[in-house]
Amino acid sequence: MHEAVVSLIGRERPVELPVWRSFWDDLRAGGLRRGEATALLASLSTRMPDRVTLGAFLDSLAERRPARPADAFAGAVNIVGTGGGPPTFNISTAAAFVAAAMGVRVVKTGSRAWSSGCGSLDLLQRLGIEPAASYERAQEDLERHGIAFAGTFVYPAEIALLARAVVPLDMRGLGPVVNTLGPFLADVPVRAQVTGVSRPGALEALRYAAGHVSRATGRTVWLADNDAGADELLGFAVNRVRAYESGGEEEFTLSPGALGLGAGRAADLAPAGGGVEGAAGLFVEVLSGRGGPAATQTVCLNAAALAVAGRLTGDWHEALRAAHATLHDGTALALVDRMRTRETSHA
Repeated sequence: MHEAVVSLIGRERPVELPVWRSFWDDLRAGGLRRGEATALLASLSTRMPDRVTLGAFLDSLAERRPARPADAFAGAVNIVGTGGGPPTFNISTAAAFVAAAMGVRVVKTGSRAWSSGCGSLDLLQRLGIEPAASYERAQEDLERHGIAFAGTFVYPAEIALLARAVVPLDMRGLGPVVNTLGPFLADVPVRAQVTGVSRPGALEALRYAAGHVSRATGRTVWLADNDAGADELLGFAVNRVRAYESGGEEEFTLSPGALGLGAGRAADLAPAGGGVEGAAGLFVEVLSGRGGPAATQTVCLNAAALAVAGRLTGDWHEALRAAHATLHDGTALALVDRMRTRETSHA
């Protein structure tokens, strides 16, 4: 059995960089024994790895990435969650559109549904918006619309190889660690990234991953969590944010009362019908300015976070006012329609 698998199962010693390199080489060459990829994913998903193992895991994948254009997304920000938590509509995608309509340059990553009924890529497909399939196409979208959606090309090819290696088992059930670490696996050279965390048990490992990635890339990384267990900022809950920049960590709290936000509950963010249709319906309703207070304020709070993290403004109240104005004057929904029209014309 490969040393990486033995070490992860036994937990007696960390998996260091040379061992990860060997594992990926064997995976690419088809040299793993039957069941080794399954055992590795199961072990990682059962318990988050130690810091040495996690850092080497991230570095081993980063060094295998193909070259990309330098400073392709200068000044842009990303918003993405780790998945899980209470069922909600696609809040981060809605916030991305609102922030972009406010003037924030946004490059958003995401995936198809793992633990929810509708992932960001599922929603985009339903809306008729095609994610970019290359850095060049994403750059074109960013320059034309102020927002781009990165397709799966930004994720390591090794993740897809792992998924193939565990067939016929379901990657969604076997590999939740991939979803949890997904925000730190995507190669998107943005200025800042706002990341929601739903799993309390993964928070310490993700704090290390956020600091590790911030130091390696120079990116500002925000990790946000709340007692509701949502992987996005909530307009009706106290949100804890840890910001990583220039090798340091700063912690602050976003409280509804201090920001002039109101009451609500997680159920207010759940699509009535469920699935892609229900999520898309609530998404359009909110961006049309017809959403309930909890959903509207939550989207605006996340959009404001992108404006602050991206340094468009340092004033949270100003950012929230701009987000509300953009949502209610139809600018955000018009941006959705423009991207949809462009993509349809290419079909």
